[in-house]
Amino acid sequence: MTDTVKVSIRNLYKIFGEDPQGALAEVKAGKSKADLLETSNHVLGLDDINVDMREGEITVIMGLSGSGKSTLIRHLNRLIEPTAGEVIVNGEDILSFNETRLRKFRRENMSMVFQKFALLPHRTVLENAGMALATRGVKRADYEAEAQKWLDRVGLSGNGEQYPHQLSGGMQQRVGIARALASNSDIMLMDEAFSALDPLIRTDMQDLLLELQEELHKTIIFITHDLDEALKLADHLVILKDGAVVQQGEPQHILLNPSDPYIEEFVADINRARVLRVRSVMHKGVPGGELFSGDVQHTDNLESVIAAAGGEMDRRFRVLRGGKPVGVIDMADVMRALVPRVAEEAA
Repeated sequence: MTDTVKVSIRNLYKIFGEDPQGALAEVKAGKSKADLLETSNHVLGLDDINVDMREGEITVIMGLSGSGKSTLIRHLNRLIEPTAGEVIVNGEDILSFNETRLRKFRRENMSMVFQKFALLPHRTVLENAGMALATRGVKRADYEAEAQKWLDRVGLSGNGEQYPHQLSGGMQQRVGIARALASNSDIMLMDEAFSALDPLIRTDMQDLLLELQEELHKTIIFITHDLDEALKLADHLVILKDGAVVQQGEPQHILLNPSDPYIEEFVADINRARVLRVRSVMHKGVPGGELFSGDVQHTDNLESVIAAAGGEMDRRFRVLRGGKPVGVIDMADVMRALVPRVAEEAA
């Protein structure tokens, strides 16, 4: 991961209706989504979105149904045209692209994994995996090895000559991921990619994505309505409500520091011990000569610290990163982190 911004969304608005520009003036003057719909029959899809997505990171955009998350991701490849704003990719505003340049951009720079798999039923698994290359004019004989390589990587060795209907849902989505990887695009869009899968298969797919990302460092924009999934996958989390960004940032920070009652309610039922990491709670700095109950890793969750303490509240641990001490965490820190902010304030 780097600090390089790969995708930058600036002042992005989307209004659905007969006169979006007229409605835009009303929105900028302060009219709410509900009032806009009631008075002018226009729908505010996106309301002044500003998000930077860094190269090599997974940016997760989440929210409830109708929050605007799928509308937003479809602006990144211009499947939906904005009412106003900029979408800057690799330093270029893609809204300035003509049809030819946009087609090239979609084929070479940005791939997409869909919720409903979007495989061609009359094509084999191998042909589906190589579809992005085929659309560029590459013949099967030339793309076959690349498609097979990615099928192998996602665990589908030996399935290349089967057809989609012969595969389970999880296997079909693996084909979708292989297709996106075979395109060799540096940006992957994933719109509710795992939502149609059973829970155990969904967990497997999340683990597969993280495993591949550890090696490939793609820029991934992932849409979900599931907070557990978002917290597991995200390097940068963006939470939408009614088409606007309510809060964005590092997931652990959002969980510990919700900035809005909506976010507080959103994170209230999360298993904090399983999700929060030592690095988010520890006291940073090289520890001195104190006596410690043991060592924990900065990536360990708080559940593992509680287990290491054996139920004793006076335990204190040295935190390691790459084998070197980087901080200290004690059980009082852990207990404070487990209490949601609203409940803590009420107490």
